[in-house]
Amino acid sequence: MPIVSRGFRPLNAALQTSVGSSKVSLASTAICKLTTSPSLQTNLPIFKLKESCVRRRYSDFEWLKSELERDSKIVVPPLPGKALKRQLPFRGDEGIFEESFIEERRQGLEQFINKIAGHPLAQNERCLHMFLQEETIDRNYVPGKVRQ
Repeated sequence: MPIVSRGFRPLNAALQTSVGSSKVSLASTAICKLTTSPSLQTNLPIFKLKESCVRRRYSDFEWLKSELERDSKIVVPPLPGKALKRQLPFRGDEGIFEESFIEERRQGLEQFINKIAGHPLAQNERCLHMFLQEETIDRNYVPGKVRQ
């Protein structure tokens, strides 16, 4: 098994991640969800799917961050702010559903996932693979490294 050290990759290796459009959906009569769609395109053999696109909530990004901080040896970048004040009632704007806020959050989440997915050590973490490639996140998974 080849050893990857100091972040070197073959010259033809490619990994591209992005966070696509945000979607507001009505979960019940009183609850709205805001989700984003991280996507992945790669030719790296460590990933079982070469293309994927899933729907994720902000709490899913928080889960990924906490899993990487707990189980990996990388410095995990911060997520964009939580926007607690935007969730208060009786504001003069649309709160978390305001288009400028949604776009700013999308860009912050995209920067986060690009830094994580581009890190050679993070690319071996099961939590990252599940986050980018599985429809649902199994929060009872067994942490560890992905084997090729």
